[in-house]
Amino acid sequence: MYNVTFYLRRFHSLCGLVCLGGFLLEHILTNARVLISPASFNAAVDLLASIPWFIMLPLELGLVATPFLFHALYGAYIGWQAKNNPQDYPYVNNIQFWLQRITAWYLLVFLIWHVFYLRIMVKGGGTPISYQLLASYFSSPVVWVLYLLGMWAAIFHFTNGITTFTMTWGIAKGPRIQKVINALSMALCAFLCLVSLAFMAVYLI
Repeated sequence: MYNVTFYLRRFHSLCGLVCLGGFLLEHILTNARVLISPASFNAAVDLLASIPWFIMLPLELGLVATPFLFHALYGAYIGWQAKNNPQDYPYVNNIQFWLQRITAWYLLVFLIWHVFYLRIMVKGGGTPISYQLLASYFSSPVVWVLYLLGMWAAIFHFTNGITTFTMTWGIAKGPRIQKVINALSMALCAFLCLVSLAFMAVYLI
């Protein structure tokens, strides 16, 4: 008899790391173009917008929306079952376990807001995404902070997920290799967080 949970957890981690992680990295790279110049950012956005809808829509549905829905729904199920006790056992791994759940809940709300407003209301309503539009949008300190926290939550959730992915799939089988992968993942987390802070700071200038 098949162990359904065994396969669901592996598919859950695969969706998170490959589909959503890849989408996050693309987002960071595109947004980081503003560090070169607003024109460079607009060119990157225009390039993505030039992809025909009959190609982009299936890609968004198949590689982003569907994996996200599964990852979010099954992740919520896992989150409800989790026993979070970082105050009783303040070990690094336990704190990361807790942060993985906290960032998941924040991301669920943040991404619904982000996708509904920018992707559906703004872009879907015929207004192209541009540096000028985002500069106006991020002129609100509250929106700016919420977006920066959303970026950091997504980055931590993804990079910490690299460690859990290697454990779930049996790639990192011993505590030593798990510590090495975790250290590298957290170093990547710090780097990407700094990059996101840098390109978000452009909108404050």
